[in-house]
Amino acid sequence: MKITRPEVEHVARLARLALDDGEFDALTGEMDAILGYVAKLQELDTEGIVPTAHAVPMENAFRDDLVKPSIGIEAALQNAPDAADGCFRVPKVIE
Repeated sequence: MKITRPEVEHVARLARLALDDGEFDALTGEMDAILGYVAKLQELDTEGIVPTAHAVPMENAFRDDLVKPSIGIEAALQNAPDAADGCFRVPKVIE
């Protein structure tokens, strides 16, 4: 499939793009190359190829859901800018 300059002008008009002659020529060539590449891909025999979402094999990156002891209140509050009664103290946000 060959794309023509009037087709590129039509797409540019739909996208409300103001392009000069050089840009139309460049886009016509680039879009034609893209469509040529897609046409080349359509020639491939993909029968029996499993569709994938990633180019490389992916594995679940989640860790096991295990119960572990927490770090404790003192450790959690040791770098807090303001703490009181075992809690973070923050400015009042509701009047």
